[in-house]
Amino acid sequence: MRMVFQYLRPYYGRMALGLVIKILGTLADLGLPWVMAFIIDDIIPLGRVSLILGWGAVMLLLAVGARTGNIVANRKASRVARDTVERIRHDTFDKIGRLSGAQVDQFTVPSLISRLTTDSYNIHQMIGMMQRLGVRGPIILVGGTVLTATLEPVLTLVLIGIMPILAFVVFTISRRGIPLYGKVQKSVDRMVQTVRENISGIRVIKALSKTEYEKSRFEAVNQELVSKELKAGSVMAASSPLMNLLLNLGLTGIVLAGAFRVNAGASEPGKIVAFLSYFTMILNAVMSINRIFIIFSKSSASAGRIREILEAPEDLVQEKTEEIPGDDYIVFDHVTFGYHTKTHKDGSAEAVCVEDINFRLKKGESLGIIGATGCGKTTIINLLMRFYDVDSGEIRVNGRNVKGYTLQELRSMFGVVFQNDVIFADTLYENISFGRDIPMERVKEAAADARAADFIEEIEGGYEYRAAIKGANLSGGQKQRVLIARALAAHPDILVLDDSSSALDYKTDAGLRLAIGRNYSDATLITVAQWVSSIMQHDHILVLEDGKTLGYGTHEELLASCPVYQEIYESQMGSEVA
Repeated sequence: MRMVFQYLRPYYGRMALGLVIKILGTLADLGLPWVMAFIIDDIIPLGRVSLILGWGAVMLLLAVGARTGNIVANRKASRVARDTVERIRHDTFDKIGRLSGAQVDQFTVPSLISRLTTDSYNIHQMIGMMQRLGVRGPIILVGGTVLTATLEPVLTLVLIGIMPILAFVVFTISRRGIPLYGKVQKSVDRMVQTVRENISGIRVIKALSKTEYEKSRFEAVNQELVSKELKAGSVMAASSPLMNLLLNLGLTGIVLAGAFRVNAGASEPGKIVAFLSYFTMILNAVMSINRIFIIFSKSSASAGRIREILEAPEDLVQEKTEEIPGDDYIVFDHVTFGYHTKTHKDGSAEAVCVEDINFRLKKGESLGIIGATGCGKTTIINLLMRFYDVDSGEIRVNGRNVKGYTLQELRSMFGVVFQNDVIFADTLYENISFGRDIPMERVKEAAADARAADFIEEIEGGYEYRAAIKGANLSGGQKQRVLIARALAAHPDILVLDDSSSALDYKTDAGLRLAIGRNYSDATLITVAQWVSSIMQHDHILVLEDGKTLGYGTHEELLASCPVYQEIYESQMGSEVA
């Protein structure tokens, strides 16, 4: 919870004012039973109506003051909770954006989503409740006990005798509850992951008639979550009936003892009525404190999960590197990397994704990367843009190791279309401009080069046409062309097309490659492709298999020297190599 208190620090002044108002309102509440006892025992026997009305007015003022103070203080508490959690969410979102690919893999996307939403909501609930009930409850508990002692010291002993037992119950149950709520949040992560996968793949699920199968998968994770919630809830809920039992037993004892004392003339009816009112207030205060412990248990687990993100070390920091002059613009020098490592029986470990990758590109040259699915094509792009750091070897851009750039400086050189890239729920103009304040004229030029201008200008609204989430109201080819236009719009130094034309027909793809060659000749082009036709005109072609280089050269050189490339060419182009 230390992290939460750090975020509360700017609002200590506002919280102090709310605290003062809350205290005054609570003290007014505490004064009502005492005034009532005074009226019953001392004023009514005098038979003076004016005094009764006057003290009645005092009670009315106390009641109005109590309600007004509590309302004002509660509103201030809500504002503090809102503003604090807004900052926590902002910083958490910002930190998520700066996590490395390896860190995102470690946390998992569903877990990051639930931490940013469910966990931050739990903290919001805790901050608000601590300011409302966390102030009122203890004041009622302590103040009510003190006032009952002034009214009826003998009956107060019954109340005081119950308090240590209540404290023990709350402490014991809360200590067990906090770890259980941590497990609940992990189950929430798994459920979010399942829901996310199903929503993203809903068309595939329906097309393959796997709806019932996915329902059973969701039911399994849902039942796991219900089971964890039930266990945590059962443990924490045990405190309420136990405290109710103890408090009601105490209340019964007080009523009986009070009746005997009034009958014996040792006490007065007004004091007993006031004592019972205070006891009820104290009972509600204890229940409120119990609620605080429950929400505190949840929020402690949630705060720990958010703190893990905020305190995650900067994984991709800029390093001091030596600049190597020369004509080469992009260099992969014996690069090896694995998302995971494979440990052998002898204890040694090795990377399992790409191994000993070497190539060099001059400014304005083009590289095509081809190979079977899972051979490491996209991994090379991830390493070049430094989403991950290499395990060994070196990657240089314009003579500098990529680790020597700031991430903003490095990635601003790129225009990129990834596999399964995202269209956002915004206008086509904003999807292409993408917050870079690119003029409409330049957006139209990029759309024309990407062969997207024709369909954009034909639909109602044109560039102001609003795409649905993930481009659901666009065809596959239309989405790819918008994404390519986004990559071209800023005239990047390095243009990366990762399997970006799979939904384009041959004519459109050929026109796109022609436009890129004509209008972006100064950009260094890297194309990841499944089809030889998309890369056969490139200056260099890299052939991969199982993360290793099988061939590197021009199209003609590979036809003569690389059997795998020959096989791909023959299967796709329908002709044998001479």
